[in-house]
Amino acid sequence: MIAILIFGLWAHTGSMPPLVVVESESMMHDEEGEVGAIDAGDLILVHSTPFDQIITFAEASNPNSSSYGYEQHGMFGDVIIFKKNGGEETPIIHRAILEVQPFSFVSSTNNSTNPCPNGGIYDAEWLNMDGQFGVCVMTWKVPGTGIADVANISIEFDGKQHARYDCKFGVMAHEGLTQHLSIREWTPTHAGFLTLGDNNHCSVDQRRVISSGGSLDGPVRQSWMIGTAGGEIPWLGTVKLMVSGPPSPGTYYVPSSSFVFLFLVIGMVFIAPVVYEKLAIKIISNSPEFEEAKIYNEEE
Repeated sequence: MIAILIFGLWAHTGSMPPLVVVESESMMHDEEGEVGAIDAGDLILVHSTPFDQIITFAEASNPNSSSYGYEQHGMFGDVIIFKKNGGEETPIIHRAILEVQPFSFVSSTNNSTNPCPNGGIYDAEWLNMDGQFGVCVMTWKVPGTGIADVANISIEFDGKQHARYDCKFGVMAHEGLTQHLSIREWTPTHAGFLTLGDNNHCSVDQRRVISSGGSLDGPVRQSWMIGTAGGEIPWLGTVKLMVSGPPSPGTYYVPSSSFVFLFLVIGMVFIAPVVYEKLAIKIISNSPEFEEAKIYNEEE
């Protein structure tokens, strides 16, 4: 049964393992937990989504985009699961806010010490015109916005030119942090996604210094991707966190309500067969067929 369940999940998601357990509070929408948002202790299905089909917040919140209105887990855009900087640390599950792509570029040289002698930013994983990896990016673009052919990225999600992304200012305030998501003069180091936890108050993952004029780096590359977050199975992942050792934070971030619902689910698993058996016996014993069988047995 376990093998069939795992195979079914793999067939549905295209990923192995098909489920991940959320450990932190970075995607929570309510401190008491909320079904539909991603809370610590939830199980999340991991879908193997093609990189070019991932929809960002910028695209899904743009009325002129074909992806307008697309939501996952309570907000615009896909939630992606990736390895931080491609390393072996615990994967991160955060929302894709925007994607930066090369707009104008030239092929790089084979010189590993100076792949872009004529200028530009070297991106080892972007394909050139010949289908070979490695380009020198001169300017960038951001799909879902009017930003194109620029040397650096500046965008205000303030509800005017672009959709508003609130930072919940005052809950976790930092110097230079506005009440909306603001990216100023960011020069990407390569193409990829800029990501942010829904509960991280505009402190994007790629920000080195959270202050006015702070720089950003490390957009999520295709090679870092694990998948996109699909359906949510609330509370059940708490069991795994209960027995997890370091470096897992255990159940520290799990909402108290999740424990209540978890124990209710466990209780139902044990009680349901008993209740079902009694109901089944009662229904069967009151059926005409049962009475006929009883009379037949007595006659025999």
